[in-house]
Amino acid sequence: MAANSLVLPIVLWGRKAPTHCISTLLVMDDLATIVTGCHDGQICLWDLTSDLEITPRALLFGHTASITCLSKASSERDKQYIVSASESGEMCLWDVSDGRCIEFTKLACAHTGIQFYQFTIGNQREGRLLCHGHYPEIFVVDATSLEVLYSLVSKISPDWISSMSIIRSHRTQEDTVVAVSVTGILKVWIITADVSRMQDTDPIFEEESKPIYCQTCQSISFCAFTQRSLLVVCSKYFRIFDAGDYSLLCSVPCENGQAWTGGDFIAADKVIIWTEDGCSYIYKLPASCLPASESFRSDVGKAAEGSIPPLLYNVLDRKDKQLLICPPVTRFFYGRREPFHKLLLQGDSAGRLSIWSIPDTPQQQQIGSSIEELAVTTSTSLQEAFDTLTHRPAGIIDQLSVLPGAEEPLKVTASVYIPSHGRLVCGREDGSIVIVPATQTAIVQLLQGEHMLRRGWPPHRILRGHRNKVTCLLYPHQVSARYDQRCLLSGGVDFSVIVWDIFTGEMKHIFCVHGGEVTQLLIPPENCSTRVQHCVCSVASDHSVGLLSLRERKCIMLASRHLFPIQVIKWRPSDDYLVVGCSDGSVYVWQMDTG
Repeated sequence: MAANSLVLPIVLWGRKAPTHCISTLLVMDDLATIVTGCHDGQICLWDLTSDLEITPRALLFGHTASITCLSKASSERDKQYIVSASESGEMCLWDVSDGRCIEFTKLACAHTGIQFYQFTIGNQREGRLLCHGHYPEIFVVDATSLEVLYSLVSKISPDWISSMSIIRSHRTQEDTVVAVSVTGILKVWIITADVSRMQDTDPIFEEESKPIYCQTCQSISFCAFTQRSLLVVCSKYFRIFDAGDYSLLCSVPCENGQAWTGGDFIAADKVIIWTEDGCSYIYKLPASCLPASESFRSDVGKAAEGSIPPLLYNVLDRKDKQLLICPPVTRFFYGRREPFHKLLLQGDSAGRLSIWSIPDTPQQQQIGSSIEELAVTTSTSLQEAFDTLTHRPAGIIDQLSVLPGAEEPLKVTASVYIPSHGRLVCGREDGSIVIVPATQTAIVQLLQGEHMLRRGWPPHRILRGHRNKVTCLLYPHQVSARYDQRCLLSGGVDFSVIVWDIFTGEMKHIFCVHGGEVTQLLIPPENCSTRVQHCVCSVASDHSVGLLSLRERKCIMLASRHLFPIQVIKWRPSDDYLVVGCSDGSVYVWQMDTG
């Protein structure tokens, strides 16, 4: 490629917004940007106005697996940096102002939580990321290079960390990291300025380890208002602890068979707790939990049922009651700069973002009266944003997909771009496959000109063979030169895999070996046996895997004894093994030549 040439990727979404099943979310310190991560691996940036109106601005691509957590990565106003982590161990550093990926790294373990920590050395401020997840320590990572500097390790009962909070001390130069392990043990580490400065050092061991019997811990929060209380939320109850000696101040069980999924302090005397079905509850804490009260710690040592329980104030419920694929994600954010909003945000599997603005003085409940519900302040989704556009977003082959009398074009359900031929191949929901010149079809959608008046433009070919939706497409020659460059493969809902001649449009062969829709078409690696090298691997929804020989025009192996859906296919060519991983965690090893 010439040094002065520029490759500019262009995305044509079509009228349907991309799916955005939200898995985590974050609000920037200036309350002007919301960041959402989704199970598909994309990150969406939303602009937030001072009137709390939300508009999606950009989609960031960089992860190959579900986003597990987001965190800010700088506290400087001119550096709008965030860090994201995925299920596959990837970490990306992004500039939110323009969507650039600044740094990328991949670790062998997956993070489930990241918190930003800043300390000062002389006149210089440095940032660290404290990460916890599916491993028994807390990694301290440089916020600029994403390099692991050292780790916080447990001597006593080391285990995965469920949740973590950083307690900043304004009186001393020591800050405290408080975490709860999956077995309900509270861990405390002290971080001094000297420790923060260290790199590639020995691990730091905990100062204290105390069982607090909080299994299935969902979140732990330090009260910034009193600098004295800790809120620990478990799925069946939430508890308030004294951050001085970690003694229990009060405990409240979850009602109506629901499960708590998190919570936070919204004032010195109020907490907000949310459930897995998207409801949130505001509780006023009793005087025994308030450091400013004369009754503080008066209930320490009493049985939980003997103490004065917190009073339920308000309920925040989802406006849209549609059935969701997975539980919504809820977070509380408190503006540290103007405007000082207290916001509860919720993102769900439909790509909808809802905001509740929480007043400083919620209405107090009269005894015997019904509990007041706080109305949602604003709510929008990616699809609603697409629908409000003056010019509807174009799909790549919309002009060829509108059937007579139909309002919506046929949906594209699979596609493959073949740069060597300049062709784009699109499979559609009616089973047809359209082959178009990629550049010309993009010009039709993006540029105005005389081509707009031509019917059936650009020149195209339609292949018909599947009886229903096309689910996957594969051009094997693009992956490996050992395959015939005329050969194109398609899989469908009709259980079949069809071999096409891409130049003539002729159907060469139909494989009908599966008992369910074909979900994936894969290429075996180069160093397999000669026979397997001329095969493609097909995966179907009936939990079967086939090796389809393009040379012999037959299935040379069908692995079909799997009890659960297939999630991953791996190869071990030296032993002639095909390894199948299923959704229940089971692994099957098949010999390819013998089956």
